[in-house]
Amino acid sequence: MYVGIRWIPPKRPVVPEVRILEVDATVLPVTFIETTPLDLNRATAAQLEKLPGIGPVLAARIVSWRETHGPFRTIEDLLSVPGIGPKLLESLRDKVTVLPP
Repeated sequence: MYVGIRWIPPKRPVVPEVRILEVDATVLPVTFIETTPLDLNRATAAQLEKLPGIGPVLAARIVSWRETHGPFRTIEDLLSVPGIGPKLLESLRDKVTVLPP
């Protein structure tokens, strides 16, 4: 006579076979587009370089001008930076802003 509980181990789960799956795919670069204007008083040189017409030298001049003369008060203050003229300023007008420091 048997009195007690009989333990029946569970069945082992069936593990699917591992196979390598090859897929033809094309990887495209992702470009993020700034939708808000860039603040001239907080922008780094790297951020400024992303603006049209601003390269590494001009970005460094903008940062240097800001460090020497203090924060920009208006967008038109960019005209004081050597290398920025009225035409470049107009192309940047909707892409930059000046927020209080």
